[in-house]
Amino acid sequence: MQFETRNPYTGELLAEFPMLSNDQLEQKLQQADLAAEHWRTAPFSERSALLNALADRLDAEREALAKLISLEMGKLLPEALGEVDKCALACRHYAEHAESMLQDDLIATPAQRSLVTYQPLGVIFAVMPWNFPFWQVFRCLVSVLMSGNALLLKHAPNVPQCAKAIERLVTEAGAPEGLFAELTISVEQASAVIADHRVHGVAFTGSEGAGRKIGALAGQNLKKCVLELGGSDPFIVLDDADMETAVDVALRARFSNAGQICIAAKRFIVLQNCADDFTSRLLERVAELRTGDPLAATTTLAPMARADLRDGVHRQVQQSLADGAVNLTGCDIVEGGGFFYAPSVLTNVKLGMTAFNEEIFGPVAAIVTARDEADAIAQANATRFGLGASIWTQDVEKGEAMLRQLDVGAGFVNAQVASDVRMPFGGVKASGLGRELGTNGIREFCNGKSIWVA
Repeated sequence: MQFETRNPYTGELLAEFPMLSNDQLEQKLQQADLAAEHWRTAPFSERSALLNALADRLDAEREALAKLISLEMGKLLPEALGEVDKCALACRHYAEHAESMLQDDLIATPAQRSLVTYQPLGVIFAVMPWNFPFWQVFRCLVSVLMSGNALLLKHAPNVPQCAKAIERLVTEAGAPEGLFAELTISVEQASAVIADHRVHGVAFTGSEGAGRKIGALAGQNLKKCVLELGGSDPFIVLDDADMETAVDVALRARFSNAGQICIAAKRFIVLQNCADDFTSRLLERVAELRTGDPLAATTTLAPMARADLRDGVHRQVQQSLADGAVNLTGCDIVEGGGFFYAPSVLTNVKLGMTAFNEEIFGPVAAIVTARDEADAIAQANATRFGLGASIWTQDVEKGEAMLRQLDVGAGFVNAQVASDVRMPFGGVKASGLGRELGTNGIREFCNGKSIWVA
């Protein structure tokens, strides 16, 4: 069996990579176990030096790495450059701040001294997706390595070149042998890794269905897991919003990365008094999007990463139309080479329809009309997902108050939902459990050990 990577713009086969044998996988596990024993006692200065060196490697190869991302999964080159930059930023941030995030918490008790100390668990296994082939890995890597753990990576099968590039960068930055390794392995082999006694935690980012399976397997083997799954993020527009700004951000929030973002705005819940204005403005902006070579400056809408993903989005759109949604533009596969889907806008989307109930992981905006603010909140929460949300209003106090009523892991007023290296990231309900980034994230794969000195 092999992993293969195809150019989403042309469909051309770029490379093939054989899977590891079971013996090769066993060697990787042994090396990671040995590396974890050393790294858990490495001072923060040594861990920080590794991440700073890794950031320097990212900076030095910025353009080449961004081009690799674009060629392998179709991301627009400016977006790919931003992804590499964010990885370097995260490395430097945690190199500087991880020690303070993991310092002992002193607790006032009757004891002479009592505290909670945060110690690494050991080897962590990460299963990561293709849509941000560098950032998703680094979002996990910076916390796992700085907290003293080792990391094994099973990347998505369609981005093996990115996986191998990350392993090379970490090695060249000076990581001890086995501290980080990518595993080109099958699903069955990945299940065996989760069950292996030398692996102490699992980090997964991906679909809800796969997350449920991995979470169940981790639970069966009593392994700590962090799951960052799908989303159906509401983008709530109140009638006092700065409509021009809201529409500008709405376009980016839905169509960046061809809509293949877990925290992309997916349901545009607009108060009925301003729904027509918002919709007409958004349609004008969508009409300006141009598909093409993701490496070309003139391209503003990327191809989807794989043909099967594009075809799945089309099935969801057609089902939504059958459910009663109205096609305002797009809603079809772009003929010709590459894995393009036409930028699409659906209206008359309601609870119970596919576009409302499911996550559409592609360039499709679903517009939902709300009677008032209370109805907007109710419709925003009427989903099994709970990743992110944004509210657009000139009354920021009201916006914050409304966010507090939404069942999400992250809420934004007058800003696009995004991850920030300084803030915890994750969701609730079917969007997953646990957190990455921030103090919450860096402690996820630590043993919070209570110490009591009488």
